[in-house]
Amino acid sequence: MDVTYQFVNYGEDLRPAKGVLILDVGMKTVPGVIDHHHPEAEVECTASLIAKHPNLVLHHIREDIAGKKEEPIKLRIVTHRLPDFDSISSIFLALKLIEIGKIDPSMEKIAHYARMVDCSALPKDIDLTSTPYSILRSLFSEIKRGEEESNLERVREGLKFMNFLYSKSEEGYEILDNKALFSGIDRYGWAMRKAEDDYFSYLSDINRARKIILHLPLTKGSGKKKVDGLVIKNPQSFLLKEWARRDRENSSLREGFGFLATNFWNKRYILGVDPEKEVNLRGLGDLLNEKEVEKRTKTGKPFTFRWYDGNCPFFNFRIIDSPQDGTSLSQEEVVNILLFFGQNTEAKAP
Repeated sequence: MDVTYQFVNYGEDLRPAKGVLILDVGMKTVPGVIDHHHPEAEVECTASLIAKHPNLVLHHIREDIAGKKEEPIKLRIVTHRLPDFDSISSIFLALKLIEIGKIDPSMEKIAHYARMVDCSALPKDIDLTSTPYSILRSLFSEIKRGEEESNLERVREGLKFMNFLYSKSEEGYEILDNKALFSGIDRYGWAMRKAEDDYFSYLSDINRARKIILHLPLTKGSGKKKVDGLVIKNPQSFLLKEWARRDRENSSLREGFGFLATNFWNKRYILGVDPEKEVNLRGLGDLLNEKEVEKRTKTGKPFTFRWYDGNCPFFNFRIIDSPQDGTSLSQEEVVNILLFFGQNTEAKAP
């Protein structure tokens, strides 16, 4: 196949187009556009949607395949900027599906694993440093180029890694947590060592992070649950979320940090909760958007993009992301709204 790639902003609302496959972005789930970031989506990630509904791919590109066995199929794949594990695995599964015409057991394993990764449900009893998620994050952390080149390099590196996982699964190997499997390959062995070293970056991050206690809404039923939280600016650890959720020693409740707020250069904030805590952030996005409108009105800055509040069945309000053009709110304002939402005694009325 002759495949080209296009990278767009998160949350773009896109329509199906001939010769184009839109993955992990687009805000709909129809043939040619496969995304789970919308309220009508199933409780699946994009990769698991492809495994569950292969005709979303096959029906869309059927006309492009028909009668072209002797010439390459031209396909443009659209995904979001800085493609992540779900984006990369969905690209791999779509291309493999077009190649062999069906979903096989090894593809199902990759889709199942991608679903665990995307909903932050990796088992906490596995060796974090030898799981595919950490290895790919290690590889991505070494890409130091302009954004467009970085996007393409992520796809190249990621598809090479997915092909490795697929071939080893076909040979009967376990791919979830198998240190010996990856140790035999220099590049992946290096990536595991980098993931091991990343724990020390986490310890440095947590030493300068702000620890908080929040009372967050239960996912099922009414009431609140007490959760340990971390607020950290410009973290150095690329596995910060995973280390924090496993950290019983530094969390006051000795259950790991169930909430994490990361601030990237005062522009992008990502807030999320551990699904194991069975809590969510429903309503916090509304508070942040209200404050964002208020501040932008004062400064005359247009309010084009909203805070994303995780309003889809897969995330169920467990994650919040700041507007695409960056937030106008300071860290102090964001944290105070968070503390107010979480009924923390340190909070002031926003």
